[in-house]
Amino acid sequence: MDVRHQPLPLQPRRTRLSLPLAGERVAAGFPSPADDYVEVGIDLNDQLIRHPTSTFFLRVSGESMLGAGIHDGDLLVVDRSLDPRPGRVVVAVLDGEFTLKRLVQHHGRLRLEAANPAYPPLELHRCGDVQIWGVAIHVIHPL
Repeated sequence: MDVRHQPLPLQPRRTRLSLPLAGERVAAGFPSPADDYVEVGIDLNDQLIRHPTSTFFLRVSGESMLGAGIHDGDLLVVDRSLDPRPGRVVVAVLDGEFTLKRLVQHHGRLRLEAANPAYPPLELHRCGDVQIWGVAIHVIHPL
């Protein structure tokens, strides 16, 4: 799984954009009556971004993370200030190429694992130049 294009940094100056948020939750099962009014506003920057100066958007290319709910064309929110601990989905740079995988501790060594059985794990000790570039914190994909 590659990440397309150069990452786009968020501007340190944040513009507030409050969008309507309905006061009711939407049922994913049987329908329920909803209120006909909007209770409060929501700013997606506040909801999705904790560290604006170290947060980037990246576009996903490929299918290696389908099992994690990350699809080709999805938009990732990546925070470079977070610790890339095992279990987290990370953006890594392997020999100059971006890739998206889950960081895993396996038999005492770190490796990158896809969430698709068609893709083998990448043993980091066998790779040349490796950098864990950031931690994926949100994925945005169309329905």
